[in-house]
Amino acid sequence: MAELMQLHPQSPQTRQVDKIITALQKGAVMLYPTDTVYAIGCDLNHRQAVQRVRQIKANPHKPLTFLCSSLSDIAKYAVVDDSAYRLMRSLVPGPYTFILPATKLVPKLVVDPKRRTTGIRVPDAAIAQALLSNLGNPIISTSAHSQELTQVELFDQLQHQVDLIIDHGLEPTYRVSTIIDLTGDQPQLVRQGLGEFRC
Repeated sequence: MAELMQLHPQSPQTRQVDKIITALQKGAVMLYPTDTVYAIGCDLNHRQAVQRVRQIKANPHKPLTFLCSSLSDIAKYAVVDDSAYRLMRSLVPGPYTFILPATKLVPKLVVDPKRRTTGIRVPDAAIAQALLSNLGNPIISTSAHSQELTQVELFDQLQHQVDLIIDHGLEPTYRVSTIIDLTGDQPQLVRQGLGEFRC
């Protein structure tokens, strides 16, 4: 059964964050809040944990997303041209996922095998940012739910599949991120979610 960790939604306690980081570095998988839905996540550098995240999602063909702490981090893991950079700079941090060509630093498990692309986010959420900053590298992530669930229902559903559940004391939202494909000449809206965007 997962360990329940309580964090303040705006000012996450350093001691608790440190405990979570230590667990992630050892391969833990967590259920945690973002600026959109609750997500299932792990350390990008822990291959077995990444595989577990994919198994929990139960869709082996769906590419995983990863979260970065800032726009500068994105350039390490994706090929970003000037126009894509300008667009992302105007939208991050926020509820947006950007589809970009992946660099060699991105594990194969996280890359769309047909297109060699990956989905990247910079969340506008204090807990996610605290975890990213202290971990020092991206968090592999996938949405934990697509329907409206209460916190109790969500935690009950996943308590035997993850190692940590991060409770920020708020009911989960069910509005997903807006997905924008930046691999072509012009941005393409793939999915309209919480973030406002018009091509």
